[in-house]
Amino acid sequence: MNFRRGARSEEPEINLIPLIDVVLVIIIFLMLTTTFSKVSGLEINLPSGDAAEAETVPNEINVAINAAGDVLVNRQAVGERSIEALAAALGKAVPAGRDDPVVVISADAKAAHQSVVNVMQAAQRAGLAHITFATQTPAR
Repeated sequence: MNFRRGARSEEPEINLIPLIDVVLVIIIFLMLTTTFSKVSGLEINLPSGDAAEAETVPNEINVAINAAGDVLVNRQAVGERSIEALAAALGKAVPAGRDDPVVVISADAKAAHQSVVNVMQAAQRAGLAHITFATQTPAR
Protein backbone atom coordinates (compact mmCIF):
# COMPACT_ATOMS: atom_id res chain seq x y z
CA MET A 1 0.00 0.00 0.00
CA ASN A 2 1.28 3.32 -1.04
CA PHE A 3 -0.39 6.11 0.91
CA ARG A 4 1.75 8.85 -0.65
CA ARG A 5 0.62 8.99 -4.21
CA GLY A 6 2.06 12.23 -5.42
CA ALA A 7 4.92 12.60 -2.92
CA ARG A 8 8.37 12.27 -4.27
CA SER A 9 11.11 10.83 -2.18
CA GLU A 10 13.84 13.34 -1.31
CA GLU A 11 17.24 12.60 -2.71
CA PRO A 12 20.02 12.42 -0.13
CA GLU A 13 22.48 15.32 -0.30
CA ILE A 14 25.76 16.14 1.40
CA ASN A 15 25.74 19.36 3.36
CA LEU A 16 29.15 20.99 2.64
CA ILE A 17 28.89 23.94 5.01
CA PRO A 18 29.97 22.05 8.18
CA LEU A 19 32.78 20.41 6.19
CA ILE A 20 34.05 23.81 5.05
CA ASP A 21 33.90 25.13 8.64
CA VAL A 22 35.99 22.22 9.93
CA VAL A 23 38.57 22.61 7.15
CA LEU A 24 38.90 26.35 7.86
CA VAL A 25 39.41 25.71 11.58
CA ILE A 26 42.15 23.17 10.80
CA ILE A 27 43.87 25.60 8.41
CA ILE A 28 43.77 28.39 11.03
CA PHE A 29 45.17 26.02 13.66
CA LEU A 30 48.04 24.98 11.37
CA MET A 31 48.80 28.61 10.51
CA LEU A 32 49.01 29.59 14.16
CA THR A 33 51.13 26.65 15.27
CA THR A 34 53.63 26.76 12.41
CA THR A 35 56.97 28.24 13.34
CA PHE A 36 58.60 30.42 10.80
CA SER A 37 62.35 30.47 10.88
CA LYS A 38 64.39 32.88 8.89
CA VAL A 39 67.68 31.35 7.93
CA SER A 40 70.13 33.74 6.44
CA GLY A 41 73.77 33.43 5.71
CA LEU A 42 76.53 35.08 3.83
CA GLU A 43 78.95 33.32 1.59
CA ILE A 44 82.30 34.96 2.17
CA ASN A 45 85.51 34.28 0.33
CA LEU A 46 88.36 35.52 2.48
CA PRO A 47 91.47 36.92 0.83
CA SER A 48 94.73 35.06 1.12
CA GLY A 49 98.23 36.42 1.54
CA ASP A 50 101.79 35.16 1.64
CA ALA A 51 103.14 37.52 4.29
CA ALA A 52 105.12 36.13 7.18
CA GLU A 53 103.19 35.73 10.39
CA ALA A 54 103.76 38.45 12.90
CA GLU A 55 104.82 37.38 16.33
CA THR A 56 101.94 37.91 18.68
CA VAL A 57 101.93 37.87 22.42
CA PRO A 58 99.17 35.53 23.54
CA ASN A 59 96.30 37.42 25.03
CA GLU A 60 95.17 34.60 27.27
CA ILE A 61 95.86 33.28 30.73
CA ASN A 62 95.82 29.49 31.03
CA VAL A 63 94.52 28.13 34.32
CA ALA A 64 94.76 24.39 34.94
CA ILE A 65 92.95 22.60 37.75
CA ASN A 66 93.82 18.97 38.49
CA ALA A 67 91.66 16.33 40.15
CA ALA A 68 93.08 17.15 43.59
CA GLY A 69 92.06 20.80 43.22
CA ASP A 70 95.57 22.23 42.73
CA VAL A 71 95.61 25.33 40.52
CA LEU A 72 98.32 26.30 38.03
CA VAL A 73 98.29 29.74 36.38
CA ASN A 74 100.35 29.75 33.17
CA ARG A 75 102.09 26.56 34.40
CA GLN A 76 103.06 28.19 37.70
CA ALA A 77 101.64 26.52 40.79
CA VAL A 78 99.59 28.70 43.12
CA GLY A 79 100.46 27.91 46.73
CA GLU A 80 97.13 28.63 48.37
CA ARG A 81 93.66 27.73 47.20
CA SER A 82 92.07 30.90 48.54
CA ILE A 83 90.32 33.28 46.20
CA GLU A 84 92.63 36.15 47.19
CA ALA A 85 95.77 34.15 46.32
CA LEU A 86 94.24 33.07 43.02
CA ALA A 87 93.25 36.67 42.20
CA ALA A 88 96.81 37.86 42.93
CA ALA A 89 98.28 35.12 40.70
CA LEU A 90 95.86 36.00 37.90
CA GLY A 91 96.71 39.70 38.26
CA LYS A 92 100.43 38.93 37.90
CA ALA A 93 99.78 36.76 34.84
CA VAL A 94 98.15 39.54 32.79
CA PRO A 95 100.38 40.14 29.73
CA ALA A 96 101.98 43.58 29.65
CA GLY A 97 100.35 45.99 27.22
CA ARG A 98 97.34 43.76 26.62
CA ASP A 99 93.83 44.87 27.40
CA ASP A 100 91.30 42.43 28.76
CA PRO A 101 92.93 39.02 28.32
CA VAL A 102 90.91 35.81 28.16
CA VAL A 103 91.11 33.36 31.06
CA VAL A 104 91.10 29.79 29.72
CA ILE A 105 90.15 27.28 32.43
CA SER A 106 91.26 23.70 31.83
CA ALA A 107 89.75 21.66 34.64
CA ASP A 108 90.10 17.94 35.15
CA ALA A 109 86.85 16.01 34.75
CA LYS A 110 87.13 14.84 38.35
CA ALA A 111 88.02 18.25 39.77
CA ALA A 112 85.67 19.65 42.38
CA HIS A 113 83.14 22.13 41.07
CA GLN A 114 84.08 24.50 43.89
CA SER A 115 87.64 24.76 42.56
CA VAL A 116 86.35 26.00 39.20
CA VAL A 117 83.99 28.45 40.88
CA ASN A 118 86.87 29.78 43.01
CA VAL A 119 88.94 30.44 39.88
CA MET A 120 85.98 32.25 38.29
CA GLN A 121 85.52 34.42 41.39
CA ALA A 122 89.25 35.15 41.49
CA ALA A 123 89.16 36.22 37.84
CA GLN A 124 86.27 38.55 38.63
CA ARG A 125 88.17 40.09 41.55
CA ALA A 126 91.25 40.52 39.34
CA GLY A 127 89.11 42.44 36.83
CA LEU A 128 89.20 39.76 34.15
CA ALA A 129 85.78 39.54 32.53
CA HIS A 130 86.41 37.12 29.67
CA ILE A 131 86.43 33.49 30.82
CA THR A 132 86.27 30.38 28.67
CA PHE A 133 86.64 26.67 29.28
CA ALA A 134 88.93 24.28 27.41
CA THR A 135 87.46 20.94 26.41
CA GLN A 136 88.85 17.82 24.87
CA THR A 137 87.19 15.87 22.09
CA PRO A 138 86.89 12.16 22.81
CA ALA A 139 89.25 9.84 20.93
CA ARG A 140 87.58 7.67 18.34
